[in-house]
Amino acid sequence: MSKMKLIFILVPAFSLCSCSVFMAAHQPDKKNLNFLKPGVHQSAVREELGRPVWSGEENGFQVDLFKFIQGYSKEAKVGRVLFHGVADLLTLGIWEIAGTPIELMESGTDTSLRITYDQSLRIQEVEIHQKGKINVIDPGNP
Repeated sequence: MSKMKLIFILVPAFSLCSCSVFMAAHQPDKKNLNFLKPGVHQSAVREELGRPVWSGEENGFQVDLFKFIQGYSKEAKVGRVLFHGVADLLTLGIWEIAGTPIELMESGTDTSLRITYDQSLRIQEVEIHQKGKINVIDPGNP
């Protein structure tokens, strides 16, 4: 096989390699939700999470709705990048057949937050909606 044919085969093959590495490195970051506790002021919530997709009044209480993709910690992302990189090297790129679809499927979790504030705009209750489950944080369940 001539060098030119080999180049035309290897260059596209290696350019396809590391798609999963790139995708793992660019997954969304994990938002720290540990600060969402009763008593935290609405301004602190908005400073951390940004603008809500909806804000209004329900039953006399102020409510904010937030939506985002809950991503991965820096450590998890680095581990995934290293795993995909080593797997690519050991399999001469064949790992991408599995690695790329895995990264496409594991691209974070759709997350919705419904935060209810008391009259002084401090958190009264937080509902975290992920994967069809609802986790409620309120004064009776800190």
